[in-house]
Amino acid sequence: MSDFAVQVVKRVLVPVALLLALMVLLGVLVTRVLDRVWPFTVEDAVNRELAADRTGGWNDVSLVFSTLASTQVIVLVTAVAALILRLVLHRWREPLFLCAAVSAQALVFLLTTMAIDRRRPAVEHMDVSPPTSSFPSGHTSAAVALYVGIALLLALRARSTAGKVTWWALLVLVPVGVALTRMYRGMHHPSDVVASFVNGGTCVAIMARAVLDRTLSWGRARLPGVTPSGGDVTAARARS
Repeated sequence: MSDFAVQVVKRVLVPVALLLALMVLLGVLVTRVLDRVWPFTVEDAVNRELAADRTGGWNDVSLVFSTLASTQVIVLVTAVAALILRLVLHRWREPLFLCAAVSAQALVFLLTTMAIDRRRPAVEHMDVSPPTSSFPSGHTSAAVALYVGIALLLALRARSTAGKVTWWALLVLVPVGVALTRMYRGMHHPSDVVASFVNGGTCVAIMARAVLDRTLSWGRARLPGVTPSGGDVTAARARS
């Protein structure tokens, strides 16, 4: 096996597999082991309270946030953001990171829903329920991976602390809004969206370490636009 393949297995496949095992374990705990233990015993009450407080204005706001995390929008925003990153930065590292983080969370989400069968909250559903388990929330997980991933990239390039804080504050609000929205619209329990933050956030961390960390060596293999020592190709040429 080549050095590159070994590094992919060690830094991407193994961590993602461990995350999948963790998500399935969390699902089993929530649905079969701790379902009669607080705070899981009050989840239905939270969903009923949110459903009782629905208004026309909040319904519209919730629809906006829910749409921002729909499959079509996630795919479109990921593709556009990756294209812009490639054109602006002239390298593949950042686009690869973003696409990998979003793809990894989707894979973990799908396999987890196949292993965990949880019914959606016993309230009126404002959206059509997809044929997947309520655990975890796919909308929330995708929103975390995409918008937190973009926030990380923009914060890394921000020249001031204020700029970093601004990007984080603005973009992290999106998955938070999506999580609240999915509960408000009766599509997920609170623990579903909490687990989704674990999934999406961990995928961002895994791919950041594997793709963005320039201190790591991939052996003789080169990531697109990166020298074996971790520097940019352009920088290496400048030194030659």
